[in-house]
Amino acid sequence: MSLKIIANVEDPPIGALITVDLISSSIKAKIEINYPKIWKASENIQLFVGNDLICETSQDVARFLALTYDETLYGGQNILERTEIDSWISLSLGHLKNEEKIDNALEHLENTLPMRTYLVGGKLSLADIFIYSTLSLNDILISKNQQLPNINRWYKLIQSLPSIKKLSKMGKSTKSQKKEVKKTSTNIRKQEGKFVDLPNAEMGKVVVRFPPEASGYLHIGHAKAALLNQHYAELFNGTLIMRFDDTNPAKENVEYEQAILKDLELLEIKPDRFTHSSDYFDIMLNYCEELIKNNKAFVDNTPAQIMKDEREQRIPSKNRNNSVELNLKLWNEMIKGTKVGQESCVRAKIDYESVNGCMRDPTIYRCKPESHPRTGKKYNVYPTYDFACPIVDSIEGVTHTLRTTEYHDRDDQFYWFIEALKLRRPYIYEYSRLNMTNTVLSKRKLTWFVEEKIVDGWDDPRFPTVRGILRRGMTVNGLKQFIIAQGSSRSVVFMEWDKIWSFNKKVIDPIAIRYTGLNINELVSVFVDDEITDNEKNLIVQNHPKDPKIGTKNVKISRHLLIERCDAELLNEGQNATFVNWGNLMVDKIERNNGVINKIKVRLNLDNKEFKNTVKLTWLAANDDDDDIDNDNNTDANEKVTANLIPCVAVYFEHIITKSVLGKDDDFKDFVAKNTRKEVMLVGEEELKRVKEGEIIQLQRKGFFRCDVPYAPLSDFTSRVRPLILFHIPDGHATTSPIPANSNLTMDNKKTSKSSSNSNVVELIKKIESQGNKVRELKTAKVDKKTIDFEVKKLLNFKAEYKTITGSDWKPGMIASSSTETSVSESSSNSIIEIVDKKIQDQANKVRDLKEAIAVEVKDLLALKDEFKKISGNDWQPRAVASVLPVKSHEKSPDDIELINKKIEEQGNKVRKLKSDKVDKKIIDAEIKCLLELKENYKKVSGENWKPMTNVKSITMSKDTAETLNKKIFDQGDKIRKLKLDKFDKKSIDDEVKILLDLKNQYKILTNDEWKPSVSSSNANKKQKSSEKSQKKVKPKESQSSKELDSVKTGTRLCIEVKKNENLSDWYSQVIIKGEMIDYYDVSGCYILRPWSYSIWEIIQNFINGEIKKLGVQNCYFPIFVSKTVLEREKNHIADFAPEVAWVTKSGNSELAEPIAIRPTSETVMYPSYSKWLKSHRDLPLKLNQWNNVVRWEFKHPQPFLRSREFLWQEGHSAFLTQHEAAEEVMIILELYARVYEDILAIPVVRGRKTEKEKFAGGDYTTTVEAFISASGRAIQGATSHYLGQNFSKMFDIQVESADKSGEKIFVYQNSWGLTTRTIGVMIMVHGDDKGLILPPRVASIQAIIVPCGITATTTAEQEQKLMDECYELQKQLSNNVKAKIKVDKSNYNPYCEFNPLEFNENEILRVRVDDRDIYSPGWKFNHWELKGVPLRIELGFKDLEKNQVTLVRRDNLERISVDRSQILTSVNETLGKIQRNMFEKANRELNEHIKPCYDWNNFCEELEKKNLLLAPFCGEIDCEDKIKADSSREDAGNEPGAPSMGAKSLCIPFDQPKDVLLASLKCIHPSCKNTPKFHTLFGRSY
Repeated sequence: MSLKIIANVEDPPIGALITVDLISSSIKAKIEINYPKIWKASENIQLFVGNDLICETSQDVARFLALTYDETLYGGQNILERTEIDSWISLSLGHLKNEEKIDNALEHLENTLPMRTYLVGGKLSLADIFIYSTLSLNDILISKNQQLPNINRWYKLIQSLPSIKKLSKMGKSTKSQKKEVKKTSTNIRKQEGKFVDLPNAEMGKVVVRFPPEASGYLHIGHAKAALLNQHYAELFNGTLIMRFDDTNPAKENVEYEQAILKDLELLEIKPDRFTHSSDYFDIMLNYCEELIKNNKAFVDNTPAQIMKDEREQRIPSKNRNNSVELNLKLWNEMIKGTKVGQESCVRAKIDYESVNGCMRDPTIYRCKPESHPRTGKKYNVYPTYDFACPIVDSIEGVTHTLRTTEYHDRDDQFYWFIEALKLRRPYIYEYSRLNMTNTVLSKRKLTWFVEEKIVDGWDDPRFPTVRGILRRGMTVNGLKQFIIAQGSSRSVVFMEWDKIWSFNKKVIDPIAIRYTGLNINELVSVFVDDEITDNEKNLIVQNHPKDPKIGTKNVKISRHLLIERCDAELLNEGQNATFVNWGNLMVDKIERNNGVINKIKVRLNLDNKEFKNTVKLTWLAANDDDDDIDNDNNTDANEKVTANLIPCVAVYFEHIITKSVLGKDDDFKDFVAKNTRKEVMLVGEEELKRVKEGEIIQLQRKGFFRCDVPYAPLSDFTSRVRPLILFHIPDGHATTSPIPANSNLTMDNKKTSKSSSNSNVVELIKKIESQGNKVRELKTAKVDKKTIDFEVKKLLNFKAEYKTITGSDWKPGMIASSSTETSVSESSSNSIIEIVDKKIQDQANKVRDLKEAIAVEVKDLLALKDEFKKISGNDWQPRAVASVLPVKSHEKSPDDIELINKKIEEQGNKVRKLKSDKVDKKIIDAEIKCLLELKENYKKVSGENWKPMTNVKSITMSKDTAETLNKKIFDQGDKIRKLKLDKFDKKSIDDEVKILLDLKNQYKILTNDEWKPSVSSSNANKKQKSSEKSQKKVKPKESQSSKELDSVKTGTRLCIEVKKNENLSDWYSQVIIKGEMIDYYDVSGCYILRPWSYSIWEIIQNFINGEIKKLGVQNCYFPIFVSKTVLEREKNHIADFAPEVAWVTKSGNSELAEPIAIRPTSETVMYPSYSKWLKSHRDLPLKLNQWNNVVRWEFKHPQPFLRSREFLWQEGHSAFLTQHEAAEEVMIILELYARVYEDILAIPVVRGRKTEKEKFAGGDYTTTVEAFISASGRAIQGATSHYLGQNFSKMFDIQVESADKSGEKIFVYQNSWGLTTRTIGVMIMVHGDDKGLILPPRVASIQAIIVPCGITATTTAEQEQKLMDECYELQKQLSNNVKAKIKVDKSNYNPYCEFNPLEFNENEILRVRVDDRDIYSPGWKFNHWELKGVPLRIELGFKDLEKNQVTLVRRDNLERISVDRSQILTSVNETLGKIQRNMFEKANRELNEHIKPCYDWNNFCEELEKKNLLLAPFCGEIDCEDKIKADSSREDAGNEPGAPSMGAKSLCIPFDQPKDVLLASLKCIHPSCKNTPKFHTLFGRSY
């Protein structure tokens, strides 16, 4: 890599140049440096790699070189050191160059250096280089030489280094040229840490506090808070206050205060001040009284539960409006502690209706006549934490209140108290709470563990307390690094313990002394044949293999060695084995007894240095050299050979909670782990005697351990040796239990393990099976969910206990025999073997019986096949009967149908039960096959597919007359309408709707016609009679009946078989399927967009992309998944989507810890990032758009494109500094959407604003474009552009510094805007006709189709080829050689009314294709392309060739035009333009004809029934709008799905309001409304 540096000699980059010299001299890297005479660059240095410019600042060049050549200069791999270095570099470039702040910076540097030689890590780093380079250009050290002794000492040391001396002259010459210190540069690179962004922090002025409640020991969550506060205090040379929050006398405990102080000492945290909230009780009393006097607080004696209910329901307290005098009187009662006072509390009078529950008149003082640990019985009233916190923070001068995001909703309350009491305003800075898996952090829950004696105390190594994790082996440095890695991030996550232990490993690995320890119950003797002299019996090895500075230890050697059995199994005779710290030994012989290794003989091969492919062993020297001693694993032998070794106990710990993340409804007691402490007996080398309490060591190949109890020799008092007790320290890599598989536990644990395995496994299996059956029975009986959940928890507990005993998961469907295989092998239980053996024998007998029965049935089957062959003359084949036997007319037997229907239902229930019981898949598949066969039989007998809830009577032809059925349908319809009006539950209504549909189905079978509301009984009778007559005339010939069936259809099967105006729903379904727009999918409400429809979406997408990019909008993508916490953060906004949110609850077969939502919209996904990204007014505006899919699990009638569960859309989200900018964009985007509909899709729209009821939840107002479907008389929302104001920026804390240099934070103004694939559905419904689709030319992927005509059987190959060549030539001429630009007269152009005709940009070409399929006739092709809606058909035949012309056929009006071949280019473009204009004008006429002004309620309902939209005066009130919708509902909507009882809803408030009508003279359209109308509003039925 060729490196070249260009530097400014007049302003040399000292720091970078020193770094270059250090690297060049130590690593010999070749770095070329040039000093040009004329300097033109903005910075004083440039780094090139080859010809590419990489860096342009001194600090960037130094960092690049350090990372590339010598990482030690930049902290190596140590995250903490690298962060500190960045901090010092920022200081050197900032405060040390600022005259106003240099004194504070020097004081900070002076205080840092007393105990340090170098600034970071005990070695020279970029921190030293850059601090030195800045100071070397400043004379301040000369003037303050006596005041800064530590800086001067350090400065002289750095100055003496060779690389520094070389560059000192350059620095001095530069210094003489500069007369004043430059102020902080605006382009200083921010420090690459996560702690830099502490708003408004100034060096030396930052004050932070750590305020724990003295009600328990500190846990790891508190540790993060304490370390985070200390970090900021140190970073800004500020003050850390340790404050005990003792506002609740019932919880305060002096013992806990002392414990917390001790915990802080263990964490090496040294606060500058110690205070108590109780120090300010008198001041807080005065502030409370001030609020009461100012009528900003009131005394409330409402009972606690009622008060809670009122707050949840947003109901004001009956005491809220008490007089100030009465409040003061009650306040005095509270101060005295009287009975009346004890029943009362003081509440702040904020906003009882607030969406933020914390602002609903919170309690600030309560009466508790209890003794306080510090103030005794002086006070009877005590403040709440929420009231005390802002007051004490302000009084103590706290500049930054650091607290977790769980307090976010309380921030508004915090600042309300500050403003109400006119106190100094601290800045709240949020960070995420530290949540750890497999544990609990609640003090109440931790206390339960201690009291139940499940743990040994608050310092138990399994506990997440500070004492617990430190006792287990966590180091303060490791904990700090972990906290630093998390930083002040606001992301709420559950951290795995492995992560924190991996940080700890990086700290302990370089310093932990290595020792050897072996499992005492797994020892195998190794005998060395060679003699070992006395001089060779002691081996000096390093304490740490990588660091000789840590010292050495003495390792004893003898001819009798000990290794572990697991290592012995890896050895092979005739191969070398590497004995760690010694060398290679050759394995000569391995002796076994009953297949078990007894002893091993080896000889020295120390000269062999090939260690690469050898087995590595840890070993110990035994007590003697006697070759005759064999290791037979008995206790006496072990005691003899290990007499010189140190007895050790290795203690391993597991998590105290079995579930990774507890849910909100989980009871932690159900998931308490058992047997979480396990001990393994070891023997270790003699040097382990020196290990002290608290020391961390590594047992080679076993991991890291902390000494909890050091070794002590034989005691005169106990006559026993005290073993070394070591606690295992996780290293962050273990995914399973760290205990070796072959490790033997202590005797107590072994007995427990055996007995539990032997006696409990069988009993547990029975419990699991019994509980499983119980759960299934409850589910079948449809018992309430709480009861079922309770029983499921019991079942899970049994399974967890099973896993603890057997070591394997219990699997569904396992019988006791299979469930106990693991425990059999482990515990050798004879009783279980007998059970398994009996079950095997029973199952084998069952199989043999089945085989015999099968053999008999097979014989009968073969006999029947022989008989079949004799009768028919053919071999029997599956389903061959129909072809052999004579065809008989099928007669429907009601009894047969009913019997089969019953069997299907029974078989279906059987399959469902098998699935719920999780039976083997093969069994389920066999039963499903049987079910399918029954359904096939049903179809043969009934002539119809079987459907759930099939009414057999309707299939077997009801005897009811059409008149009776008609009356029943009317009566049933009235019954449903009454249920809806009475607001019955949905299930009751659905049941009655099913009956209605069944009656209509019977009517259709009887009359051969759909039932319609207009049908009378006389008409029905006529239809019945005519139907009977027609049936009598029909001859029983198959050909005739099939002919009649064909005659019912309209044209060929290719065409649409229903008319648009007669049955819009069926027409729409046929058009989108036969027109190849969509295909159905096996998930209800989800559809496949085929290329014919997706190409339309691509054209719309390309248009919008081009336009929004002109506005400065950038495309991006955010994840589809939303955490439950984030989604529910803005509850009011998400309330409209809540019933439609789809949730992911499982990963594979396991339940997720917390459900994850699939986005219904993206505000809650995107805005947390906006809060993180936007800090200054310079970051605005931010305009982002994403093209994505969203999921809304619609429960209404799904329709492709119009209402589906998954759909595509674009959603834009903008942020602005001012309201004007945001409001302006709202209208620009709305006009863009109008252009999509009018210019591209040829659909006119009404532009307007949504009413308060219909606006976007959480927004200030919503603008919309509304389209109209004339066939249904219903409107449809086309697209929306929302002005959100500051609502979401306040919810998500999106603030920026204002542009007026005041430093004030302001909330941004936001918009959101979106358009979906609904546009395609609107286009289909507006333009389609009875022949199929009609596509506007602008969006058709094929704008013109060329169809060759006249090719017959007599046409020669030459003639056919000539015609096809002409077709291809025509396609080439139209597609490749034309770049059309239609000239349009825009003198009278009105964008709101007129259509902007078809225009191509100069790079756009026509999309033309030749239909050269020779298997279809021209007529079939005509129908096909008309169905698919291609705008223009070009017909070219032999006669056209003779006349040199072509025939154009328009799809919109089927007009045929003959044009000269020479004019084809102009004619095609003009015709396409006319088609686009004609489609728009036709749709525009239909829209205008159906918008009716309406000022009378009677006319309102009448016009609504005529499929019109109504422009009516409206007051805008939500209640009034609800009445309009309810009172305009109709009884039945015929064929419109989902339309019955649909009333008129507000579509929009049109921007184009009637100008000749005075609203003041009118009344609101609803007759019961007395309000004056505010505007004309467009009402109508809507999709």
